[in-house]
Amino acid sequence: MNEKETKSSIGTKIKQFWNRIKTPFFTVLRRTLLTLGTVVVLVFVGLCLVLNLLFNGPSEAARRVLTSSLHEASATKWVPALFIGQEAVDKILYGQEENAVQLQGITDTAEIEQMKDAIQDAIQNPDNDEWKDYPDGIRIEEVHGNTYNAYVMIIRDPSKVYLATSSDKFSKNTPGTRITDQIETEGAIAAINAGAFFDNGTSDKSVGSVPEGLVISDGEVVWSTGKAPEEGFVGFNEDNVLIVAASMTAEKAKELKIRDGCCFGPVLVMNGQINEAEYNANSGYNPRTAIGQRADGAVIFVCIDGRQTSSLGGTYGDIIDIMVEYGAVNACNLDGGSSTVMLYRDRYGRYGDAGKVQMINNYSLLQEKPRRMPTFFMVAPGEEG
Repeated sequence: MNEKETKSSIGTKIKQFWNRIKTPFFTVLRRTLLTLGTVVVLVFVGLCLVLNLLFNGPSEAARRVLTSSLHEASATKWVPALFIGQEAVDKILYGQEENAVQLQGITDTAEIEQMKDAIQDAIQNPDNDEWKDYPDGIRIEEVHGNTYNAYVMIIRDPSKVYLATSSDKFSKNTPGTRITDQIETEGAIAAINAGAFFDNGTSDKSVGSVPEGLVISDGEVVWSTGKAPEEGFVGFNEDNVLIVAASMTAEKAKELKIRDGCCFGPVLVMNGQINEAEYNANSGYNPRTAIGQRADGAVIFVCIDGRQTSSLGGTYGDIIDIMVEYGAVNACNLDGGSSTVMLYRDRYGRYGDAGKVQMINNYSLLQEKPRRMPTFFMVAPGEEG
């Protein structure tokens, strides 16, 4: 076949293809795709116009809330700078009140010793009025604020709370585990998500595979690489006292005899004093997870729902308020956002079928399953469990 015949053959095939797509079916399909494409473009343009109005409109409060909320999510933290510039973003995020007190240091040694004795007494002689209806030593309550729904879990015995890990040897080639799977592996009766982890904002399997910062499990340093996105460390020592710190080294953790702990932050309450700088900060409305401890040793888990029509989310101030209301003398923020999950093995059928693990909070509507992650705070069963 010569060149002229080849071109003629190709032309004929193109005409035949064009005649096929001019049939009613392909005409409808073509118009449908064109309509869908137009809708997507219009929605995108509309969203950009709305964001521009909120970022650059007359409402300073709307600009602060939107900037803070988007910046705290790994997938959207870059958005505010597109509309108002990085300098304006930094001013909103880091422009603290001059007199606000940013908690530094670590839980006071004297308080650690004092709580040690109180915890042992509370474990051996629990308040029967508080725990008579909760034989497994776990009580769950709901708290509602103006912008959020929250769930508070109180664990009577702090010696049962520990840090579980997704792997004995973390690697970016080994995906993290979902909390719903890990609680079954551990045989635990309750769990929340814990510390910081690698997250580059993509769907790569390495996201959630390795922690960030110091991680201690069962008295051993299992990870000490990378910088956590927020300053803070929280962990239990051998006497089951919850210790919070603005920062922590492996050497200091060994000196304090930390048995289980991880990095995230900020510290919310230390030695009974709230973190005023974070309480007054522009932290935005987002899902939140935190851990705290009462003076009698009882551990407090808090999860705030967010990014939902019924619960926009909470601020650091909101979660501090909850911790103070429930008597926390030390408390620290944990990883939040789409990581926020609270589970409970419901032996008594309070929340569903008896014996099954129940999802207590409501995680993001955009998720089908909880995220993969490397660390979790879990509650081991007692004699009743």
